[in-house]
Amino acid sequence: MDVIIPIFIFSLVLLATFLVYRKLIIQRQISFIKNYKFPETVKSKVSEIYPHLDSSELQQVMRGLKDYFYLIHIANKESVAMPSQIVDVAWHEFILFTREYDKFCSKAFGYFVHHTPAEGMKSPIEAQIGIKRAWELSCKRELINHFEPKRLPVIFALDARLKIKNGFYYELNCISSVSDKNDNIQKELRYCAGHISISADYAPTLDGKPAEGGRGCSGGGHYTGCSGSGGCSSSGD
Repeated sequence: MDVIIPIFIFSLVLLATFLVYRKLIIQRQISFIKNYKFPETVKSKVSEIYPHLDSSELQQVMRGLKDYFYLIHIANKESVAMPSQIVDVAWHEFILFTREYDKFCSKAFGYFVHHTPAEGMKSPIEAQIGIKRAWELSCKRELINHFEPKRLPVIFALDARLKIKNGFYYELNCISSVSDKNDNIQKELRYCAGHISISADYAPTLDGKPAEGGRGCSGGGHYTGCSGSGGCSSSGD
């Protein structure tokens, strides 16, 4: 008994020390993401691809990329699907700065974050769970009820707000809707955001049908990717 008590106390102290250390590491990582400045070339490249965006809108894209990295951090190595086409493009451009991106991942997460094509995942369900996770974590960060949302999380609203061609458009009101013809934007496939949390493997588009072929960013029945590049989810080493 005399031996057991000191061992027990030592174990508690060790555990408390570990938890404090872990909390400090997490705070340091979050602070790093918050204060990080992306290479200016990333924004310039995004501007070349989407020349209709002004400087303020480009800044929204970069904030969206930070939002996505926050989600990755919170998810703690669980896959998080990318809800925004424009942010996905910015992520692609950032990855091209290989050394800087590697350094960023090391300081922000403690491991390298891969840009994983949905086709490379173990199953379609894994990809669908990824977008459900992105939705729920985004809602939690922005204090939104993910089952009964009154507004879209920023990263889910960004493509429609910036009128991104072939972007991922989400609606709270699950009624068929198309882009205003006066916007000179092609008809966009819009997703019913209200269905994302209902099921990990079924979230219909606004006409009530599962998403088909490569546009299942709201967890549609046939999820084969959520960007033109075919890659839209994070995975860590």
